[in-house]
Amino acid sequence: MSEQIVTVDIGGTHARFAIAEVEGGRVLSLGEATTLHTKDHASFQTAWQDFERQRGGVLPRAVAIAIAGPTRGEIIRFTNNPWIIRPALIGEKLNVDRHVLVNDFEAVGHAVAQADASYFERLTGPDEPLPATGTISIIGPGTGLGVAHIWRDGSDYRVQATEGGHIDFAPLDSIEDAILARLRKRHRRVSIERIVSGPGIVDIYETLAMLEGRAVTPLDDKAIWTKALSGEDSLAAAAVDRFCLSLGSVSGDLALAQGASAVVIAGGLGLRIRDSLVRSGFPERFIEKGRFEGFMAALPVKLITHPQPGLFGAAAAFARQHG
Repeated sequence: MSEQIVTVDIGGTHARFAIAEVEGGRVLSLGEATTLHTKDHASFQTAWQDFERQRGGVLPRAVAIAIAGPTRGEIIRFTNNPWIIRPALIGEKLNVDRHVLVNDFEAVGHAVAQADASYFERLTGPDEPLPATGTISIIGPGTGLGVAHIWRDGSDYRVQATEGGHIDFAPLDSIEDAILARLRKRHRRVSIERIVSGPGIVDIYETLAMLEGRAVTPLDDKAIWTKALSGEDSLAAAAVDRFCLSLGSVSGDLALAQGASAVVIAGGLGLRIRDSLVRSGFPERFIEKGRFEGFMAALPVKLITHPQPGLFGAAAAFARQHG
């Protein structure tokens, strides 16, 4: 028998809420999302109450919550907003009987496992559905670099969240050598997340400017992405192309490390640069793995285009645990 639950996706800037219907370990439907600004609410509980008012004062008594950060411990704190969550008090504070807490990228893993094939767009490799068996690597550039994988055996699946975004950055040409040298002035160890994430575009942009002898006005990452994608700044556009090259290399490395049968690029940033990924050297960099080039060329690489993978995935995690 199906049931309705509240599903929530909490990041640093926004908290998204929706009503989902689940049954038998799967998500049957996901309602329209309501997005609230975390800065406008003193706590998760007051944001919940705001959503409850918008829904007419009655919510299902079950909730799935995806959180941008660790979900263990007696107190969960957020990096970019002042909220805290005490898991032991969720039932009392939210007036629910059952709840599930998952890491936000673990939720994306569940979304990849359960979303309809229509939500996956080919980036490179064979134009075929994601395989029903084997490992699927999931890479999501955003504020950081999310990495996970799912394993399928045809009838079931498991999600494994990882800290793969913190492996070492490996430059492959002189420009990436220069990016690494710039970052090494501030960081003893440079991980791939320093380059392949939304904020990483700043160091790429400023390194390219230095190599060309340009004096540029310092910009934050949001401004550079906007200028690049609008076409108004050729240097910013070159930085995005360089970002895509590095993402291709990293995605290929992770696919090899995880023994992947396919790869999915996830996250809002992936959607924003979907055209750049195809036009840039992303496909070539993904494949260029020496003796394994033939193996890499045979892997389907997809972009997940679901509008709310965090909400959908959190609901899927609840369905799996309680279904």
